[in-house]
Amino acid sequence: MRIAEPGKAGAERRTPLTRERVVAAGIELADRDGIESISMRKLAQELGVEAMSLYTHVRNKDDLLDGMVDAVIGEIPTGADGADWKTSLRRTALAARAVMLDHPWAPRPIVSRTAPGPATMTYINTVLGILRTGGFTVDQTHHALHILGSRLLGFTQELFDDTGDTDPDAAAQLAAALGATLPYVAEMAVAATHDGTLGPCDDDVEFEFALDFMLDGLGRLLSG
Repeated sequence: MRIAEPGKAGAERRTPLTRERVVAAGIELADRDGIESISMRKLAQELGVEAMSLYTHVRNKDDLLDGMVDAVIGEIPTGADGADWKTSLRRTALAARAVMLDHPWAPRPIVSRTAPGPATMTYINTVLGILRTGGFTVDQTHHALHILGSRLLGFTQELFDDTGDTDPDAAAQLAAALGATLPYVAEMAVAATHDGTLGPCDDDVEFEFALDFMLDGLGRLLSG
């Protein structure tokens, strides 16, 4: 009988499958190939297991996405920094944005989740704590959550996307076609091109501009 070398059997033994490992593999797959790549079959291939093995740890794809979303939100720092409420909230929102930029697929499943996980609840509690200890009433804090919306999680749901480098000739053709019936849409289409008066949108600049605008407004609400 052959005796295994010390430590070799353990090294050859497959790493046990856990929910945390399944979720982490899902995040890695989505980071690499996008959220559209997520399926139980593809994830099982990534982990080198049969698809049925995954169902011991996640009930279905929705449960997997719940875990992935909660794990990503769990990456957002939630430690108290001792700063005033506005500085703390700004730092928190920008820290959340950095996490979302690391996982650009995350906003889509975040907005579709219906049951927040423990990390998400911890993050929400942190945001509420910043506002309440900063002097906001419960009613004002409730308003603040609605005002800031998804920016507290580091992303925005925009009315339209003008972050691309639109071809000026194509924009001019669109403006000519829409000018008579939708003049302001046509005007914005031309302005947001590379050669237009606005130029292509810088999403980070717009995020911070809107965040600061909202925080200044909340400051006036508090002082009032």
